[in-house]
Amino acid sequence: MAKKPDFDTLAVRAGQERSQFNEHSEALYLTSSFVFENAAQAAARFSGAEKGYVYGRFDNPTIDMFQRRLAALEGGEACVATASGMSALLSTVMALLSGGDHIVSSQSVFGATVNLFSTILSRFGIETTYVKATDIEAYKNAIRPNTKLIFIETPSNPLMDVVDIAALAQVSRAAKVRLAVDNCFCTPALQQPLALGADIVIHSATKYLDGQGRVLGGAVCGNKADMEEVYKFLRTAGPSISPFNAWVILKGMETLRIRMEAQSANALELAQRLEAHPKVARVLYPGLASHPQHALAARQQSGGGAIVSFEVKGGRNEAWRVVDDCRLLSVTANLGDTKTTITHPASTTHGRITQEARAAAGINESLLRVAVGLESVDDIFGDLLSGLG
Repeated sequence: MAKKPDFDTLAVRAGQERSQFNEHSEALYLTSSFVFENAAQAAARFSGAEKGYVYGRFDNPTIDMFQRRLAALEGGEACVATASGMSALLSTVMALLSGGDHIVSSQSVFGATVNLFSTILSRFGIETTYVKATDIEAYKNAIRPNTKLIFIETPSNPLMDVVDIAALAQVSRAAKVRLAVDNCFCTPALQQPLALGADIVIHSATKYLDGQGRVLGGAVCGNKADMEEVYKFLRTAGPSISPFNAWVILKGMETLRIRMEAQSANALELAQRLEAHPKVARVLYPGLASHPQHALAARQQSGGGAIVSFEVKGGRNEAWRVVDDCRLLSVTANLGDTKTTITHPASTTHGRITQEARAAAGINESLLRVAVGLESVDDIFGDLLSGLG
């Protein structure tokens, strides 16, 4: 084409490679290994002297198509697919950091991320300092000579904190530290962190990239040099995505923008209704004017996203009553589905971190997280009203 294709075109067409059969839909290659013409070619492939597929643990044509498509949507030079979002984060850290290195992380991150950083990585001599998500100076002040990575989620899970990526990128560049952004909640349809100065984008492809709650997957996007290091870790350690899962997510990305825009519109309407309800103490949604980072979200994102978190008046009992009285919403901690889901973060997604860590992150017993799907907003809100009263 004479110009770079638009986002929607890339979501449907980028990365596709047809076989000798010239299939229209992307092919699914279910094979654990690949056959070589002779011993010399096998040796050349294993050594990297000759390009080509070798073994399913670290390369496959279907997975390559998924990687190329997501890299195109994120504006990255390369992408490495993994078995899950957490394995994408683990692969990034293990590939780019060593014992004695230091991470500066937002304190508003997924509970499993806190466990990974504070429990698992600490055993290998990698320390983590947590700072207030939106305080750019706090990140700057937390950087040490051995800091190698700044990690954020924006919007964060589940409090929907929005971090100024461009401002934090200036801090990271000045300190010569990589900035990694979890872009799970927005996806490249609503936000492109690399264009704002981030070095690495991490995804749980399980969520909106698939979009229908069918398979697990993860991905890391960035420059070729960093992604080559992540690939080396994947090739050796093996947190690999299956070709089938990659194919499902690849097809899911074809409708990514349409879904994200529709679910964001539903989420905004639901947030507005909840904010007006007398039993709701607070609603956390970047699309609301009441959100502390509303203006930043309007600049940084092209939509508010599909996650609405809110606090009921009361505590755990009142929050659980809302969950238990739902008949339409799915009570599950997964998100990114076309079906609306609801969870109580303090006892599920963040239930394994300490009470002190939850308190520092602002996750209290009255907080609920709704991942808004494509159902009627009237029906979603009506279901929540059963427990709200």
